Amino acid sequence: MGATTPDNIMQLSMGFWASKAVLSAVELGVFTALATGPANLSDLQTRLKLHPRAARDFLDTLVALRLLEREEGRYRNAPDTDLFLDKAKPSYIGGILEMANARLYGFWGSLTEALRTGEPQNEAKHSEDFFAAIYAEPARLRGFLEAMSGISAGAAQAIAAKFDWSKYTTFADVGAAQGMVPVVVARAHPHLKAIGFDLPSVQPIFEEFVNRQGLADRIRFQSGNFFDNPLPNADVIVMGHILHDWDLAEKRKLVEKAFAALPNGGALIVYDAVIDDDRRLNAFGLLMSLNMLIETRGGFDYTGADCQAWMRDAGFVSTRVEPLLGPDSMVIGFKPD
Repeated sequence: MGATTPDNIMQLSMGFWASKAVLSAVELGVFTALATGPANLSDLQTRLKLHPRAARDFLDTLVALRLLEREEGRYRNAPDTDLFLDKAKPSYIGGILEMANARLYGFWGSLTEALRTGEPQNEAKHSEDFFAAIYAEPARLRGFLEAMSGISAGAAQAIAAKFDWSKYTTFADVGAAQGMVPVVVARAHPHLKAIGFDLPSVQPIFEEFVNRQGLADRIRFQSGNFFDNPLPNADVIVMGHILHDWDLAEKRKLVEKAFAALPNGGALIVYDAVIDDDRRLNAFGLLMSLNMLIETRGGFDYTGADCQAWMRDAGFVSTRVEPLLGPDSMVIGFKPD
């Protein structure tokens, strides 16, 4: 047997060092700057407005974290950072990291208080409703919607590839945000038409994104509140990173409303960082549930078995769980013919 060491404990306990280095790099635009080509220390220090005392250690930290590469004194992006953290590329996922840096990083400093009180530690801590605050301010809303695109991009590609869309002609994304899922799925399956369903303030941002992708002829926006209004009628309804925001009664209500909106033979696709049934493996999903503790008054993440049970109680049949990308999985249920 090998010697027991504190390595894992130290890596986890001081993990916020690496996390903040990455988030600051995104905020400073390091990876976007290097997407145009390699640069030396002096050049980057000037372009990024870094203090001479900080620049070398900061950039070499990103090398050690395998986000940058350095050869003969010149820095360049690693392949994954060049693809996913260059703002100029459509594959950019940094929106969620920008939100993490601006909001979540500070709120997570109050996790102990959340664990003891069960109360949110975000804007709601000061009597400001989280969603109302974000949706009321255009610039803040755009940042949030771009963050949702970043966290949904990989899952959207997997849903487009793994679900059998050939049997259907229409789908609706409930809580569509900027429209990443409708865009990715519609582009992959030209026979489909889509609806993005979200609050009215989302419409101009959604339509701008869809128009930029050249898909306005097949994707339209429908405004509404998914608790107060009926859900759109479509062959397939998608709910991505939605259910975990709400308490159990609200989760069940949304699943039931999806069942009511679907035609016979229709399908519901729910995706989140679904926790493994034994609650031992998907650390990201469990941490996301703690994030819901910090962000919401009743939200929590759930296992595949939990979601299938809610679907079956609502009337869905042939439910199943399929992994997507990273920690995300989709739970699928079908309305009987």
